[in-house]
Amino acid sequence: MTADSGLDTALSPLGFLEKAARVVPHAIAVVDGPRRQTYAEFAERATRLASLLKMRGVARGDRVGVLAPNSAEALLAQFGVPLAGGAVVALNTRLAPAEIAYIVDHAGIEVLIADAELLAGLGDEVPEQLRLILVAPDADGTQPDPARFGPVAEALEEALELASPRAVPWTVDDEDSVIAVNYTSGTTGRPKGVMYTHRGAYLNALGEIVTQKLDADSRYLWTLPMFHCNGWCTTWALTGALGTHVCLRAVRGEDIWRLFDSEGVNRLAGAPAVLSTIADDPAARPVEGISMVTAGAPPSPTILRRFEDLGIDVTQVYGLTETYGPFTVCTPQPDWADLEPDARAALKSRQGVAMIHADTVRVVERTSPGETTLVDVPADGVTMGEVVMTGNGVMKGYFQDPDATATAFAGGWFHSGDLGVMHPDGYVQLLDRAKDVVVSGGENISTIEVEQAIASHPDVMDCAVVSMPDEKWGERPKAYVVVRPGSELDEAGLIEHCRTRIARYKVPGAVELTEALPRTSTGKVRKNELRDAAWSGWEKRIN
Repeated sequence: MTADSGLDTALSPLGFLEKAARVVPHAIAVVDGPRRQTYAEFAERATRLASLLKMRGVARGDRVGVLAPNSAEALLAQFGVPLAGGAVVALNTRLAPAEIAYIVDHAGIEVLIADAELLAGLGDEVPEQLRLILVAPDADGTQPDPARFGPVAEALEEALELASPRAVPWTVDDEDSVIAVNYTSGTTGRPKGVMYTHRGAYLNALGEIVTQKLDADSRYLWTLPMFHCNGWCTTWALTGALGTHVCLRAVRGEDIWRLFDSEGVNRLAGAPAVLSTIADDPAARPVEGISMVTAGAPPSPTILRRFEDLGIDVTQVYGLTETYGPFTVCTPQPDWADLEPDARAALKSRQGVAMIHADTVRVVERTSPGETTLVDVPADGVTMGEVVMTGNGVMKGYFQDPDATATAFAGGWFHSGDLGVMHPDGYVQLLDRAKDVVVSGGENISTIEVEQAIASHPDVMDCAVVSMPDEKWGERPKAYVVVRPGSELDEAGLIEHCRTRIARYKVPGAVELTEALPRTSTGKVRKNELRDAAWSGWEKRIN
């Protein structure tokens, strides 16, 4: 939709920062270690970054990469890049160099804003197509020397000082233009670029303000990676709510509890693994006034009960990269307060109902390829189907992949690939996954990609990867491997081999050597049998 007449205004979250700088210019917007930035300073830096990028040739629609931990610069890019007319591509900092290089190539990224340590970690695999690398300050605010990264590298802070601070329009002509591209791995082994629009980001940000109860008193701790769906659109939402961003470059329990006290943190978000990190830390103690949302994998009732004992209110949300992050929320019902804690925790572990900005979520019968008629399963809490979504909370499509986009939107609804049930009260609950993807600590892991890494070892004859339960991460990959006769290759050797091929979080948590894999008459591996064995003794397939 284009705003072209009357009083219509194209929707964009960019205006959130302009308004914050105008309304509360002296309020603290960003805390990053020893650094503090007011909203006036934040807005000026975003303006300077936009001017700098334009001056260096970034044109409307160009993708600009960001390889940085949760920091003032990662947050800055969420506004400065689209303010220049570009689309921000926040790269997963946990990926291996070859994976980063693939995304940079597929997205056509020529300009990269990068943390020096992460950039150094790419080694010889710094993509040659990059014509400009802006090296961000370290955690203590000092500016690293960019010279070691070659002639295309510049110091971000020095470049910003030279850029124009002159105000630019905080608006867009077309609200359906792309504000961000987020890459997510599927079961094919190759990540897809999910396109977010200015309109979708604006509406999802409003949904986050409501769901996370954000306001000017919110001091939000960034335990959630900003590269995850633009921090579930919270990079924009918290700014719109005039709250304070408290950056956290690495998730450590002791740092989280320290910042609860020193920075007055009262809002945060993250995967169930983050919940475990908080609850298991020696500093854990009952607190007041802190609330948290969690997603990435359904939290167990046990961890929800532990947080209730800590006095931290936890609300579960559910979504995918393709839905700008959260799409549903497990809204608590008034009568839940009268239930026993364990019963209440069980209800809170469901995925819930559509958020305020989103259309109603459905659970439908699985369809065959090409089928466009979607039939809802009975709302009995028993009959399993696929979760599908539509509306403003769903992506524009996959970048440069029309075939995958058409498949994802079969029947006019986005197909999540997640299997669940619809309860009589209208709340959705996930039970299993149609895909083989493993979700570990909120990260999607392609089993095919892990299998390819294992199969690259010369002593491996056959292998299959499925999910296995993990108390901390929800689930992790487990590999079943057939090795060559006479080989001395063992579990430790295979795990070490994988660490040289893929990101560490994708490496199997366990390897079981076997003489043969179970197969169908057509030669396909019976992964259901392997998965059943890996999850034996667990009540739910999704932990």
